[in-house]
Amino acid sequence: MLNRNQQFGKESEAAAVHFLKKNGYRIIDQNYRTPHGEIDIIAKENGTIVFVEVKARTSGRFGNPKYAVTVTKQKKISMAALTYLKKTDQSDVKARFDVVAIISDNGERIEVVKNAFELAYR
Repeated sequence: MLNRNQQFGKESEAAAVHFLKKNGYRIIDQNYRTPHGEIDIIAKENGTIVFVEVKARTSGRFGNPKYAVTVTKQKKISMAALTYLKKTDQSDVKARFDVVAIISDNGERIEVVKNAFELAYR
């Protein structure tokens, strides 16, 4: 059984998937795990593979969740993305990192930050 935070995270990822699909993304995989870390959503948009990190908050009291993707998290996502590209023999394709920020206070506000960060592995 999921606790309240886990349930909120699951619902937020579902909302992000719905929003991305509505905006032209094709979902390839979700919760892709590697020894380096996890990628919330892997999608394709206009021929580009997009690695998506979902950040959600129940309010904006602690700031916009898009700013919660730290350099350490970026490195983990980058390493997981490189693993995915190598494993699927797509090392030569165009790829980028997006962040979906969700604030669920009065209603639900969803923002997609395209090219939120560059490949970070050092």
